[in-house]
Amino acid sequence: MPESDMPGSGGVRPPSVTATTTMLLIAAGRVAQRRFEAALAEQKLTLRHIGAMGHLAHAPDISYSDLARRARVTPQSMHATVGQLVELGAVTTEVRGRASYPRLTDRGRELLAFAAASAAACDDAFGIGDELRETLEKIVQQGMSSGAFETGS
Repeated sequence: MPESDMPGSGGVRPPSVTATTTMLLIAAGRVAQRRFEAALAEQKLTLRHIGAMGHLAHAPDISYSDLARRARVTPQSMHATVGQLVELGAVTTEVRGRASYPRLTDRGRELLAFAAASAAACDDAFGIGDELRETLEKIVQQGMSSGAFETGS
């Protein structure tokens, strides 16, 4: 019996999972992520590095513990990430009492600018102009404010 003739279907064939917006976004996201990660690798960077440096750029007085919480990783994992960034010259550490505070360096800001340019190049490769980017930004903001993007983790 065809799906459209199944009881309760109302004669309407359900959409193919591969034709859903979710699957299209997943496929495009994977391609974009691979392309962006390849560009970052030129500077020995990872997405985790970019996330940590982005947090440091926006919250310069953040501690390791708070940085780890924001990135949703363990403090030990964040220490490893920051250690790699120190090796790259992107971050230094400052000790105050018992707490350590990672600090973004000028090299770190240069690497963030490189990452931004690389992301823009990925946008260009996908043909994503300002209008589409603004539309996607609105959708993401709506999804975040409504809780639609919460995964429970």
